[in-house]
Amino acid sequence: MNVSKALESRSAVRAYLDKPVPADLLEEILVAAARSPSGGNLQPWNVWALTGDHLNRFKATVAERAQANPMGEGTEYKIYPDNLAEPYRTRRFKNGEDLYRSLNIPREDKAARLGQFAKNFGFFGAPVGLIFTINRQMEPGQWADLGMYMQSVMLLAQEHGLSTCPQEAWALWHKTIREFVGLSPDLMVFAGMALGYADNSHPINLWRSDRAPASEFLTILR
Repeated sequence: MNVSKALESRSAVRAYLDKPVPADLLEEILVAAARSPSGGNLQPWNVWALTGDHLNRFKATVAERAQANPMGEGTEYKIYPDNLAEPYRTRRFKNGEDLYRSLNIPREDKAARLGQFAKNFGFFGAPVGLIFTINRQMEPGQWADLGMYMQSVMLLAQEHGLSTCPQEAWALWHKTIREFVGLSPDLMVFAGMALGYADNSHPINLWRSDRAPASEFLTILR
C-alpha cells in the first residue's frame, strides 16, 4: 500500500474484531514510526503499548474508578480551546452529530451518548491500547513532533491491514495511567490510541468524517 492509499483509507475506527495483533508486527510498527521528523532530532515521544493481561487489568481498573467518576480525573492540558471559534466549532459539532447518527442515538438520549463516549476507555474493544506521553519541558513544536509520530503509527498500521483510533480522551485518566505504567513525574500523558483489526460490519465504522474544501485552507501564490 502506498502512502496516498494509506492516508485516504485511514479513519478513526471505533469497533474492533476479537483478533490479536502479532507482537512482532506491533513492535515493527512502533519502531519504524520513530523515523518521523522532529525539530533538532529531539524525538520527544514516549509510547506505552498495552496488550493481553496488562490491557485487561488496565481497562478493569479504569472501569472500576469510572463508576464513581465517569468523566475521569480531568486533564493536564486543554484538549480544545475555550470558546472555540468558527468554523472549528461547527466542524466539531457536526462530527459528533454524524457519529451518533451512525448509531441512531438521538441528541436527547444523553445516557446512550455517554455510554458511547465511555467506550473510549475500553479502547473500543481493540486488542492493543497505546499511551503517548511527552516530557513536561517540551513546547508546542515538540507536541507537533509527537503528533507526527502518532500519524506515522496510524499510516504504518494501515499499510499492514490494521486500523486505529487516536484518543485524546485518555488524557482524562492521566492519574490512573501514571500509576498503572509507572510514569516518571517529568512525563505528561498526551493521548491514547486503539489499534487492531476493524469490525467493518459495525455501523460506527461505516461513516467517515468529512473534510473542508481546499478553498477553506489552501492558498497557492503563483
